[in-house]
Amino acid sequence: MTATANFPELLAPAGDRARLESAVRFGADAVYLGGKTLGMRCAPENFSPEELISAVDFCHKHGVKVYLTCNTLPSCEDVDGLDEYFESVKAANVDAMIIADVGVFFAARRALPDMEIHISTQAGIVNHLTAREFYNLGAKRVVLARELSLDEIKRIRDETPPELEIETFVHGAMCVSFSGRCLLSSYIAGRGRESNRGGCAQPCRWSYTLTEVKRPDEHYPIIEEDHGTYILNAKDLCMMEHLDKLMRAGINSFKIEGRAKSEYYTAIITNAYRSALDLLKKDPDNYAPEQWMLDETLKISHREYCTGFYFGQPDNIQRTAGYIREYDVVAKVAGWEDGLLRCTELNRFSVGDTVEIVEKGQPPVIFRIDEMFDEEKQPLDVARHPEMTVYLRSDRAFTEGSMIRKKL
Repeated sequence: MTATANFPELLAPAGDRARLESAVRFGADAVYLGGKTLGMRCAPENFSPEELISAVDFCHKHGVKVYLTCNTLPSCEDVDGLDEYFESVKAANVDAMIIADVGVFFAARRALPDMEIHISTQAGIVNHLTAREFYNLGAKRVVLARELSLDEIKRIRDETPPELEIETFVHGAMCVSFSGRCLLSSYIAGRGRESNRGGCAQPCRWSYTLTEVKRPDEHYPIIEEDHGTYILNAKDLCMMEHLDKLMRAGINSFKIEGRAKSEYYTAIITNAYRSALDLLKKDPDNYAPEQWMLDETLKISHREYCTGFYFGQPDNIQRTAGYIREYDVVAKVAGWEDGLLRCTELNRFSVGDTVEIVEKGQPPVIFRIDEMFDEEKQPLDVARHPEMTVYLRSDRAFTEGSMIRKKL
């Protein structure tokens, strides 16, 4: 589904080919992904030049755009290889590049004069003057800093050319540093300058205590909690209930964070927001997401949710440890024939389990596993080997790529 000129685009993360295919299958209008260099996430596999060509071809066949991240703060060594890198970008036929660094921006403009360029959130755009000047320099889109309120975004929209597109995040992890410019990884995680070149270790999510220099073995929580104090521990962003307000503010692209997250996360969150956006499109004056759509955001590994800075200064610090995880993906649907659902196992499950099957645009279907068979169609009690093919007795088909999950 391609976004129309006057309706926001749904932009989903794609850390590898499997996640890309799930983003496309579950309704993204566009995906953003990284090559092997110059992208702000080095944890996912990302895409080689050959893989990028194949990925773009797959997306374009399904009417989905591809934006390539080139948004690190590069070193001299990094920029020495730009000419070769731009050649591979040109060959891949991506729809746009996401860039933060001014030098890389101008190098891209010279090497790829017809390439659409989006200015990354790493550039820290917080006012209409900067947004307008990037447009004057040739940028098609600006990804605004996450620290802006809706009122500030509205003013940027009102005071910039209507041809300049505005993109903001609607869901996912929030950084405790300004628009992702973090030094904690450099100082305490041994990452050097890599924290702003794709190698963030997320030390803001760790537990901290206070020590006194003469008593190094004694640790004091800053406030009394069982597991320490999480003064740097940001909640996750969830704006599903407010998509109508974001659209009225003039935002053109709704971005889901999470290139380093799982294929399951990509599928579930893309599906939830696709379904919510389809509701918004049908009746923008009376938008209210259905409860199952809101519930889907709780069925992936997540932290406490908040609305970020959109409605003013947030209460954005999570005061407990870890992630909330109540469901686990156990399999992915590969096909259906003769009353058997062919699945690829991802995690252990058994005959007798009650699971949920999630397919595009639909509430999850509760499904009890009464019969299961191995690849040779022999009865099976437990699926215990990831990537094995298993068959489930089912009187109905489910779409290929549908996710099967189990409550923990």
